Amino acid sequence: MGTLAGKTALVTGGSRGIGRAVAERLAVDGALVAVHYGRNTAAADDVVAAIRAKGGRAFTVHAELGRPGDVETLWDGYDRQILRHAEEAGLDILVNNAGITPRGEIEETSPEAFDEAVAINMRAPFFLTQQGLKRLRDGGRIINVSSGATRIALTDIIAYAMTKGALDAFTLTLAKALGGRGVTVNSVAPGIIDTDMNASWLRGNEAAEQSAAQLSALGRVGRPEDVADVVAFLASDDARWVTGQVLDATGGSQL
Repeated sequence: MGTLAGKTALVTGGSRGIGRAVAERLAVDGALVAVHYGRNTAAADDVVAAIRAKGGRAFTVHAELGRPGDVETLWDGYDRQILRHAEEAGLDILVNNAGITPRGEIEETSPEAFDEAVAINMRAPFFLTQQGLKRLRDGGRIINVSSGATRIALTDIIAYAMTKGALDAFTLTLAKALGGRGVTVNSVAPGIIDTDMNASWLRGNEAAEQSAAQLSALGRVGRPEDVADVVAFLASDDARWVTGQVLDATGGSQL
């Protein structure tokens, strides 16, 4: 029996990158995983197929975050499907992973790009969590995927860093609010990870990869699995006494 046997998890942005790695790791640990996606149905279906091929359990949930009615659409889809896959409704683990990274210095950031980042990186996790609390069982876990950019000043992603700083503040305050229910709330802050989001400037660019690797004390670029393992720890009973924290998962970048 896995450490998460009998648990149900929802991973937003679960169709690729860090989200996919998290979904697959939680499934390996025994959880039934709802894989949320926004646009790429084929990618989400592929994650579910990969999980099932290893003996795990998973299903997809669709909602395009940042659009009107996004949170309601996501939870409606979850509620319609959960009893097809579990004996009872409810949720044990919520991973707020979905996010976007608008690039540009402050002078280059348009109001439209800023508003989209706020809608997806800040507003969606807030209200998704708000509406999820009635489904979340006592003793549950909320894990927010933040960023090392809240600790390391990267001027070309200033709007992104701002939204992730807000997410960390949300983590701290929500941990206090939910402590009485035995629910833990934590953030995981990745550094530079080799994902599709970073592919345009990282993959195939030896100079960029070397530069990114040198930022880490461990001398390499991070992999999605590096972050997923930290999330899995926070989702487990081993992390029962950890709440309101930001766990740095940057490989010691710019120590």
